[in-house]
Amino acid sequence: MAAAEGRLVPEGRASLAAFLLGASVAALPLLLSAPPALLAGPGLQGRAALALHVAGINALLLLLYRPPLYQIAVRACLLGFACGCGLLLSFGHSSWEHFGWYMCSLSLFHYSEYLVTAINNPRSLSLDSFLLNHSFEYTLAALSSWIEFTVEKIIYPEMKQITWLSTVGLLMVIFGDCLRKAAMLTAGSNFNHIVQNEKSDTHTLVTSGVYGWFRHPSYVGWFYWSIGTQVLLCNPVCVVGYTLASWRFFRERIEEEEFTLIHFFGAEYLEYKKKVPSGLPFIKGVKVEL
Repeated sequence: MAAAEGRLVPEGRASLAAFLLGASVAALPLLLSAPPALLAGPGLQGRAALALHVAGINALLLLLYRPPLYQIAVRACLLGFACGCGLLLSFGHSSWEHFGWYMCSLSLFHYSEYLVTAINNPRSLSLDSFLLNHSFEYTLAALSSWIEFTVEKIIYPEMKQITWLSTVGLLMVIFGDCLRKAAMLTAGSNFNHIVQNEKSDTHTLVTSGVYGWFRHPSYVGWFYWSIGTQVLLCNPVCVVGYTLASWRFFRERIEEEEFTLIHFFGAEYLEYKKKVPSGLPFIKGVKVEL
């Protein structure tokens, strides 16, 4: 899967084209001369238009790509479609406006994970790079947030219309995702979604850029992104649950990763660890007995 430096590999190009095709659903109001609220609403006309759009794009992807590119393209297309639907909800002047912000945030996060990996480290690129099948716990957390939002919206709809709070959550999401992607781009081919147990010949210790601020900027970004999604949705239960679960996950992940980094880089990493914080509250990383 190697490619010339500065060029996007075929998998990356296919995913980008498919994502944009999926996101083109946001242009349907212009094509049909219909308001976004019509497509985002419960009416039959809007649903039929969305269904036909999805069917048409899927047929096009089947014509353009063969496995394994089709498997990549269809995932990217679905993420683009979710982002486009999120835009329709965001500008549809409905009570689901903030959920539209969330859909855009979630789909862009997962798609950009794949795209940045395709740019940075194409040799590690796989379907898992979308992080859609991250873990059972991750899927359960997402489902829990959707259920809480829907139930609370039915019982107490005003609770989901606190625009200033949702705006704070959106800013957290943007900050967290930008920090994570900056970390991935800064680390380059050193970044991998899976903790490595063996040091490659090209593996170096990155201490510049955002790594000069935090030892684990990608985890810091993901931590605040995940909490921000629940602040955006005004989900009080999931704000607490996401905070506790994410903190515990990253504490264990950082300790596991730092054992490996100390094994790889020895005193060089220990010196770096003394100077730069982990970036996450109350997480100091692995303790080393000298």
